[in-house]
Amino acid sequence: MIPKLPININDLLHHRTVESERIEYKEGWNPQAILHTLRAFANDFHNLGGGYVVIGVAEKNGQPQLPLVGINPSEIDMIQKEAKING
Repeated sequence: MIPKLPININDLLHHRTVESERIEYKEGWNPQAILHTLRAFANDFHNLGGGYVVIGVAEKNGQPQLPLVGINPSEIDMIQKEAKING
């Protein structure tokens, strides 16, 4: 069972939540860029409690762009495993 997130993905996308120190949008699965962001969240110098990387969402000027770029559902398990191994 996947744990419930304390943040609502629909709110992030449809209310156009701007990228910030805690939210990063990534258009696709680019392990190097995503791992760089995860490491930055892990450092958490400002004690913000980490952050969220939303994969499959393009951004322009920090705003999520619709429609979603998307990730093939068959790739999700592989992405989660790779993130755990490399994170």
